[in-house]
Amino acid sequence: NMELIWRPPGSFVMGPDGNDNPAHPVILTKGFYLGKYEVTQEQYEMVIGDNPSKFKGAKLPVENLSWDDAVEFCQALNRKERRLGWNFGLPTEAQWEYACRAGTTTAYSWGDIIASTNANYDQNIGRTSNVGDYPENPWGFFDMHGNVREWTMDWNEVYSRNLVLDPLGPNEGSSRISRGGSFNFTRESVRSVSRYRQANRLNYIGFRLCLAPSR
Repeated sequence: NMELIWRPPGSFVMGPDGNDNPAHPVILTKGFYLGKYEVTQEQYEMVIGDNPSKFKGAKLPVENLSWDDAVEFCQALNRKERRLGWNFGLPTEAQWEYACRAGTTTAYSWGDIIASTNANYDQNIGRTSNVGDYPENPWGFFDMHGNVREWTMDWNEVYSRNLVLDPLGPNEGSSRISRGGSFNFTRESVRSVSRYRQANRLNYIGFRLCLAPSR
């Protein structure tokens, strides 16, 4: 019963994030489905049978899990619900930012100013909140800014300045990219462009499910 939203192919300008990652045009040539909400603890337990989260609650986002844990969840879904030519997985970094921006070019999907009513960030409640407690973005996605950071498929890399088609990131690296900021980080960390190199389980990192054509 996970709700996914369809996003058709499109283009946008990705970045910059202020860390030597320049703005650059991206074209996504294939449509994809993305979770309307972050994966909840209830959903994770139904598939995996375990709940690693620090902040317990059925409708809270699952957190305190590694990139491998998130991928294992996606692979378990693929085994349970096979769809010819399609796979559950983590979104690429480009797919994630495309959905987060939702056609906007501002710092956040609602504009350039943020308040505690927009998102769960900067310790305004001091912990995770139920998914969907804050307003959705223009395309209907919840908690793209704040609550928990979200694993993406990509290894870390510095962006190209050139046009990129369907970017997948490098084939290897030392850390993966998480996106979206979290409940305990500043307003700058929850911008649409903000990106983080991650390698560990932390109680402010979860994930969002993607269903996309097989690569």
